[in-house]
Parts: sequence; C-alpha cells; structure tokens
Amino acid sequence: MTTEAALSDELLYAVDDGGIARITLNRPQARNALTFAMYERLVELCGRIEADRSVKAVIVTGAGDKAFAAGTDIGQFRNFRTAEEALGYERFMDKVLGSLERLRVPTIAAVAGACTGGGMAIAAACDLRIASQDARFGIPIARTLGNCLSQSTLRRLSGLIGAPRVKDILFTARLVGADEARAIGFANEVVADAAAVQARASELATLLASHAPLTLQATKEGLRRLSKGQASEGQDASGDDLIVLCYTSEDFREGMDAFLSKRPPAFRGR
Repeated sequence: MTTEAALSDELLYAVDDGGIARITLNRPQARNALTFAMYERLVELCGRIEADRSVKAVIVTGAGDKAFAAGTDIGQFRNFRTAEEALGYERFMDKVLGSLERLRVPTIAAVAGACTGGGMAIAAACDLRIASQDARFGIPIARTLGNCLSQSTLRRLSGLIGAPRVKDILFTARLVGADEARAIGFANEVVADAAAVQARASELATLLASHAPLTLQATKEGLRRLSKGQASEGQDASGDDLIVLCYTSEDFREGMDAFLSKRPPAFRGR
C-alpha cells in the first residue's frame, strides 16, 4: 500500500494495490471537524484521483469510532462579518462538495458515529453511504449557528431523501439514527459497528472496482446532470456524449467478447 500524509496529517490519503483509495478525516480529538485547510486538501485529492487512472473507487471515512465528521470547525467562522465572507464560504463549500460529487469513480462514505453539518454534506456528495448502528445524521444549524445551506447542498439532500424530509430534519434540528437514515434513503446499508463499516466499505469498493469503469462514470454523470435539471456548459443535455463514451469504448467490445466466450471481462476504463 502506498500512503501519503505529508501534506496534511489531518486528512490522510492511501491507495491500495487494488486501486481502492481511502480518504480519512483525521482529527478524532475534534470529532473530525474540518478546517478550511482540510477542505482545500480534499479538493486537491479529488483532482489527484481524477488524474490517476489506477484509482477505481474511493472510500471517505473518519478516524476513530466516535464521528465521521462533526462539520466545519466553528473556530473558522469567528471573523465572519460581511456578505462577501458569507458568500465566499458557501461558494468554497460548493467547490469542495462538487469536486467530490463529480469524481468519475464511485465514492463510498463509511460512517461511524456523528455525521453532522458539513459531515452530512460530504456524505451526501458521495455515491453510497454505509453506516454503523450508532451513526447519527443531521444538520442542526437552526438551534446552533443560525446559518443556512447553499442551493447545491439542498439539491443533494432533497435528491436523496426528498424536500419534506429535508425540512423535517433542518426545521427540527434533530439527529436521525442509522435505521431511520436507511428507511428514508440516506444510508444504503447499516452494519453493527465501526469495524463492520470499514470491512463492508472495503468489500463494496472492491466489488465496484471490478465493474466497467465507464458504465459507472456515465451513470454517475447522467444522474448528476438530471439532479441539476440541466447540463453544465460544454455538456450534452441529452446525454448522447455519455452513450458514445460507453458504446464506442474498448471495454464495450471486451464485454461483448467476454460474454460470448463465457469468461469474466477484463475492463480497463477505455
């Protein structure tokens, strides 16, 4: 395994021999609350993953068993006074979460303990979420900071659980348990504890890494465009570019040949 922690001991990055990348929020003493530097590091890592064709899946998790992430470190807001600072922060967060959401490879949030505020926003930007039985989800800003969420974050949350449930969670400022999170569609799976979360996330990432990369990429991007209601600049609103990407690929030819030859396909992502 190749591990890199030199740029930030508070946000660790490792890629194993199977192409599974793991990003670990590493401030357990602060319930893995994120600093601005950690957010910047996350954007940097997303760019690195996007450029590294050996990476086939990503697991995002928190150090320890008490929290995935308890949101943004409140100390980061002490000097906020102006409209420019407020808008700048939310635009910065849209950049961070958008970088994670747009990754071409599947992403899994491995959640144990508290997943609140910005932590829940990070989990929502991932493709799949595995939760421990003691996981708790929420964004209790109505009874704490008194700020609000950006339109992009509201879109992600409502796309997962629907606007009525987003209102319920934000208006009441309550924390949602793991079983309820699964029932409403936020958590994909619930397992016993933190160790089981890590084991299941690794198992699932390995499974996804064995599948056709372009199929997963096209599915992710197509659904992302649908959730936004329109294609971004330079993208085909019809999704024809995604269809062409897959059907004209070497992987599609390999898949057909493997199926007809009754052998497992060897997908290469091209």
